[in-house]
Amino acid sequence: MNSLIEFPLEDGSSIWVEVRDTETRGLVPAARGDLPARAAQTFEAALEKVRPAAQAIIQKLRDLPDTPDEVEVEFGLKLSAEAGAIIAAGGVEANYRVTLKWKK
Repeated sequence: MNSLIEFPLEDGSSIWVEVRDTETRGLVPAARGDLPARAAQTFEAALEKVRPAAQAIIQKLRDLPDTPDEVEVEFGLKLSAEAGAIIAAGGVEANYRVTLKWKK
């Protein structure tokens, strides 16, 4: 079942994010009447949590002896009202997809 989370923005407005509710177990009433959750932090603050990981990946790739002309790093994000943004598990093996391109 999916639910909505309202993420406030720093400018005072907000965005609504649909998230997959993986915690619901057992019987769920057809009309729960639950109000959408409001995130404890702004959308921008939630995204700040993943910045160090992204910066570390990019810096390590830039430090390669033969620096690529293009670097592409792809990862998924999970959003929750409590935790904000976290890097989503893409599979058992890895959470990131990295593409390096040389145009020599």
